[in-house]
Amino acid sequence: MMNFVKSVKRFLKSEDGPTAVEYAVMLALIVIVCLAAIQAVGTNANLKFEKVRDALT
Repeated sequence: MMNFVKSVKRFLKSEDGPTAVEYAVMLALIVIVCLAAIQAVGTNANLKFEKVRDALT
C-alpha cells in the first residue's frame, strides 16, 4: 500500500501529467481549426462548381 501512495505522490509532483493534458488540448484545438478550414474550403469550392455548372447550361 505504501508503494501505491508513493507512486501517486510521485505522479502528482511530476509534470508529465499536465504536459500531456496541455498537448491533448492543443491537438483538439488544431483538429477543430482544421475541420473548420476544410468545411470553408469545401463550401467555397461547391459554390464555384455550381457557378460553372450554371454557366454551362
